[in-house]
Amino acid sequence: MTSADPFDGLAATMYERKAAGVSANLAFTYRSPDIAADVRRTFPWTERLVAVAFAYEPEAGASAPAPGTLRIARFADGDQYLGLRGALKALVAELESTGARAEALSDDSRLVDRAVAVRAGIGWWGRSTMVLVPGSGPWVLLGSVATDAPLDIDEPMVRTCGICTACIPACPTGAILDDGVLDVRLCLAHHLQSSGVIPEDLREAVGDRLYGCDDCLTSCPPGTRALEAARPVAGPMILDILGATDADLVERYGHFYLPARRPRILRRNALVAAGNDRSAVLEPVVIGYLGHPDWLLRAHAAWAVGRLGTVLGYAALGQALREETDGRVRSEIRQAAQP
Repeated sequence: MTSADPFDGLAATMYERKAAGVSANLAFTYRSPDIAADVRRTFPWTERLVAVAFAYEPEAGASAPAPGTLRIARFADGDQYLGLRGALKALVAELESTGARAEALSDDSRLVDRAVAVRAGIGWWGRSTMVLVPGSGPWVLLGSVATDAPLDIDEPMVRTCGICTACIPACPTGAILDDGVLDVRLCLAHHLQSSGVIPEDLREAVGDRLYGCDDCLTSCPPGTRALEAARPVAGPMILDILGATDADLVERYGHFYLPARRPRILRRNALVAAGNDRSAVLEPVVIGYLGHPDWLLRAHAAWAVGRLGTVLGYAALGQALREETDGRVRSEIRQAAQP
């Protein structure tokens, strides 16, 4: 438990990162830092914040790497938020049964849950920017309950990452800066759940990822024990994602954050993975996407076809260029058509 006082300097830091560009186009808490750093802007009656960390390892599974398969970040292996939401709901009910007011917040733009967790003593702010919890490391989901109940306040944890910098070289794009700041412009997890074009210079680093990236978590020593107990699972096939209907994808992956609730980003990500996989069995399907109605998918299909580097693929790119009218896609095709 911690007080509901504003988090000193947090809003200013967020504004500084916005000004420096390292928060990229990230919205969420960066949309209104003054609100996110002061829960009383939303709930003026709040006296205390109850921090909750829900450990999802070792129950979550890791995709077993294999040709033609895709990896999904462990937090998205099923709706892991169910456990967190259940705990928060139970806390709200308990507080309300005493006559107190209470409101649960999880994955909510109105509050920086990491700041709450650190000040409440549940964990410490790791160099990776994740909150690290003893016994679970970074393998936790965070939430809070705002209440007017006069609960006893806990002290922050006196612990840091010390000299450990394991997460910095582990990041495939160098997104974790030396001062413990995340450059969102380079973060694969951010790009894989955002709408729009994946920057070309990051596509190879995407590898076989469909959603999320766990590299800064898997490298974190405090999380080793939980990670070692995790169960391996087979990831979805690239062809399954590219061949599924919108309805099928939403049914299977509706717990993901999908902009506008459209699964186009999953197909986009699978096309990039297909370009990195370079398997001949993927070529007919990827070439077929050069004629897809969605310009975003045509653009990433062009990149993937170019990566396959076959005579058939280059011929398909040539035909697509003659028929394409969207300038963004034409640019991708021209670039991909250069052997």
